[in-house]
Amino acid sequence: MADIFGIGVDMVDIGRIAHLRERHGERLGGVVFRAEELDYCLAKPNPDESLAARFAAKEAVMKALGTGWTGGVTFLGIEVVRTGEGRPEIRLHGTTAETARRLGAGVIHLSLSHARDTAVAQVVIEKTVDAASAS
Repeated sequence: MADIFGIGVDMVDIGRIAHLRERHGERLGGVVFRAEELDYCLAKPNPDESLAARFAAKEAVMKALGTGWTGGVTFLGIEVVRTGEGRPEIRLHGTTAETARRLGAGVIHLSLSHARDTAVAQVVIEKTVDAASAS
């Protein structure tokens, strides 16, 4: 069994994301969401549910890493992608990926869900093999 590096959970009000999207439009891309994430969500029948779930996922990753928005961890450095089977996964980029590696974070597990008004994400990060064997 893998050792746990960190666990994070976050809930987001879907209406809050709808308001941000109405107010800022595509400027959310390049600040909070990567272009691919924005394209995926905007193609959905209710894009705000998907955007809110991705926002929650990014916050949950920051919590699981234990960094918040510090140490080079950014919203754009955290991307939610879908596997060929449709399962959501986290992909880290740039300084966010470097920070996670330096801290000893390994495989990232993600679960997303949303109901009428709320989106939720849970993240579990395993320790890297080197970090797990050093403990």
